[in-house]
Amino acid sequence: MKKVMFTTLLCALAATMTAQERDQYWVQADSLCAKLLTMDTHNHIDVPMTKEKLPGPRVDLRTAMSKAGMSAVGMTFAVDYVQPLAEGQEYERFVNAMTAQDSILHWSGLRLTLSGREMQQRFREGEPVVIQCVEGGHFLEGDVARLQEAYDRGLRVFCLLHDNDANHPLGDVYTNQPRHGGLTRLGADAIRECERLGMLVDLAHCDSATIAMALQVATKPVLISHTGLSTRLGSNEFMGKMMRPRLITPAQARMVAAKGGVIGIWPHLASSPEEYASNIRAMIDIVGIDHVCIGTDSKITPEYQEITPEMKERFKKQQREHEREQGDRPQGDKK
Repeated sequence: MKKVMFTTLLCALAATMTAQERDQYWVQADSLCAKLLTMDTHNHIDVPMTKEKLPGPRVDLRTAMSKAGMSAVGMTFAVDYVQPLAEGQEYERFVNAMTAQDSILHWSGLRLTLSGREMQQRFREGEPVVIQCVEGGHFLEGDVARLQEAYDRGLRVFCLLHDNDANHPLGDVYTNQPRHGGLTRLGADAIRECERLGMLVDLAHCDSATIAMALQVATKPVLISHTGLSTRLGSNEFMGKMMRPRLITPAQARMVAAKGGVIGIWPHLASSPEEYASNIRAMIDIVGIDHVCIGTDSKITPEYQEITPEMKERFKKQQREHEREQGDRPQGDKK
């Protein structure tokens, strides 16, 4: 963690220099960073999730990681961008996304890293480290046995929740009205199964009650891959208000650290590298450097926007409603 923090501070320092100083500085910084394991714990690699769209656009993840200065990345995706999803669709989209990301690894000459020992070995060999993650346990559809299948396919980080409730909820999402009383029985069973398999549990997107209950169930360290301190809302009032539910309090941060967990800091509320480094430093002051990492929740590969039949039908319906509204207006009122 000390090394990760150091590379972030390098970026902050560079922002204070003249152009000539910065050019000379980055030559030295690049050489130094090449010796360090630099990781983004949460980066979205967009892929299609419907079978007819597989394998999707050709993406060179190796080159993208190199340009981003990463030696390791948590490669993630979420199935719930399309709503609503019928029973069976959540699992189908998960399987298709895993297949599409396998294709990206193949095109890039990469393979998943499956253990900490393997991670260190890849780094020593100068090979990029890619850890498979998923954001949201929607694909379980009530069946925790599917975690074994996911593990066998290479999944190593399981994020319980995402923006939308699963058809079989695992807990309360921090941006939605609480409706499940925190962690559900399915969520607790999923945590236990992840620990049995050796899969890291990610509590990002969990509300306060869900985090507290999950920490009571967990017997091993957990991750909150992308968040920040609720005491640091930045200078943009609109962004601060929007992001506030997504942040954790110092007390929650200490609870995670007390279980041996790690907290990823995202840059969304930072207007400069210096401010981002300061936000990381603030979390370190609360929980210690061994419990802080970087989780940008960004995309180092091209964005892929999936257009599904359900989305097309919804657009057609909206278009018909708009045309009907226009037809009902007097001619002079139409715009």
